[in-house]
Amino acid sequence: MVKPNWDTEELIENWTLLPTELELVRNKVGGNQIGFALLLKHFQIFTYFPDEKSSIPQIIISYIANQLKIPESSYSDYDWQGRSAKVYRVEIRRLFNFRVATVQDSVEMSDWLIKEVLPHEQKFESLVEAVYQRWRELQIEPPTSGRIERLIRSAISQYESDFCHHTLSGLSKETLAEIDILLTTEHSLNTEEKQDSLKLKTSEFAFLKTDPGPVGLESFLTEIEKLKRIRGIGLPLKLFEGISPKLIKTYRHRAATETPYLLRQHPPAIRYTLMAAFCVQRAQEITDNLIELLMSIIQRIGTRAERRINKELVSDFKEVTGKTNILFRIAEVAVAEPSGVIEKVIYPVVSQKTLKDLVAEYKATGTAYRQRVHTVMRSSFASHYRRLIPQLLEVLEFCSNNDIHRPVIQALELLKKYAQSKSRYYDNGETIPIDGVLKSGWKEILLEKDSDGKDRINRINYEISVLQALRERLSCKEIWVVGASRYGNPDHDLPSDFEQHRQVYYQALSLPLDVETFISNLQEQMAQGLEKLDKGMPKNQDVTIIGKKGQSFIRLSSIDSAPEPINLRQLKGEINRIWEHTSLLDILKETDLRVDFTRNFTRTYPTNKIL
Repeated sequence: MVKPNWDTEELIENWTLLPTELELVRNKVGGNQIGFALLLKHFQIFTYFPDEKSSIPQIIISYIANQLKIPESSYSDYDWQGRSAKVYRVEIRRLFNFRVATVQDSVEMSDWLIKEVLPHEQKFESLVEAVYQRWRELQIEPPTSGRIERLIRSAISQYESDFCHHTLSGLSKETLAEIDILLTTEHSLNTEEKQDSLKLKTSEFAFLKTDPGPVGLESFLTEIEKLKRIRGIGLPLKLFEGISPKLIKTYRHRAATETPYLLRQHPPAIRYTLMAAFCVQRAQEITDNLIELLMSIIQRIGTRAERRINKELVSDFKEVTGKTNILFRIAEVAVAEPSGVIEKVIYPVVSQKTLKDLVAEYKATGTAYRQRVHTVMRSSFASHYRRLIPQLLEVLEFCSNNDIHRPVIQALELLKKYAQSKSRYYDNGETIPIDGVLKSGWKEILLEKDSDGKDRINRINYEISVLQALRERLSCKEIWVVGASRYGNPDHDLPSDFEQHRQVYYQALSLPLDVETFISNLQEQMAQGLEKLDKGMPKNQDVTIIGKKGQSFIRLSSIDSAPEPINLRQLKGEINRIWEHTSLLDILKETDLRVDFTRNFTRTYPTNKIL
């Protein structure tokens, strides 16, 4: 459709008649000149004719009439459906070497959608754009917008039916039975009671949809329980092979927004396809959650240990003076509290810069400091978090595409081998990866003397170091996890069929195929943003620039929070009363998944003109 509002630049770029076009228009008479010019430019821009006379905005009619130097009122004399209009359409098609779409063309377009587009994209607006683009490439004038909508919806229905039946055929009876168990919400009270005596319960499906919760060992173990339950369903590994993850996500969202009762009402093919898609992607999400929980736990152990030791060092300094670490304690307290009473006692003797340098040097090279931190970490890990090691290595498989990080993979295999062992050390003949796993200078800290007086690496010490190395590699995907999405194989980040369906993927990202267009659009956005900032900053009373050029900084005035409207507070209370532990944001998210209302916030642009 033609945009209702055109700015001056767009109007000039798209609706200006070239000399050759003006020559064609001059051959027409009266109001037919405006009618022909509008049909010509509209077809040049969109490769189809407008559906009705009123669909052309008045601003465009005025701009065309001004170029032709005739009154725009003459456009009212033009018969949009008359004989001349039909002749003009034929002339314009011939000019651009286009033809009218036939019934066979529509059938072929539907087949093309089913085979090439729908496996990767099912958003209606994107499908409409793809269909028009396809007609343009084939140099065929498309049918009316109503017929195109029916064609697309018919293709979606056909594809969904074929896809669901194909998915159902790939599931075993045992898998179908497990899915039914997930959706079960009732069970018998007692075998001695009547068969119709049923008690409602929370379905396992509802349990699988819950969030991980706060960072901690219990959350980690709960996520592992969810992952094991999904794997216990027995879904084939290649069930959705060749299908776009974006499409699977669409089915997964449909399943997540429905209750077990509503899912049971679907025909078997749809019900089991929705649940299979949910389980496949939910397993990936849970795997990602496990990785993030693991990384947060590892970081928490180290951070808490450092805080505790720092606090102890400061406390020791306040109680006792004259010990070996006095200089470090002075530096630590001086940096932490530079404006306190200590400033008056210490700074006349040692400068602040010297103290900062000493703190940095001690933390970087001080073995005693690292030893104390590690001791606290080991205590916390051994008494609580160590339980996650066997579970972690049982359910997750770690890989790397770079041999440089192979030592960490070998270290994880060693941890898995000894997961159930209670020995303090590894066997004498065991190969323990050191290089690429332990940090420089940490080997001496981790060594212990065994009963024979030999240096041995304690298993707990080594496990902590391996987990720290694993966290660093996972954060940059140098090590990835089988079955994960965000932390999965980086080689699969780009779809395997990207080159074949480049246009579809670019449309899904709302990006132009032409790199120069992308760069120019980005530059324009940046220029507009900077210009807006430059013009608005001096007028903004809440922003103050302090200082001179090159040494200034920006101060923002604090904004008082607005009181929550009483109706919003009552709405939240009613939601929480009906659905406990459910927020207004959850309701809005589910609403968007059902009706896709956020699509109304996207902006559309005219397609490229025919050259």
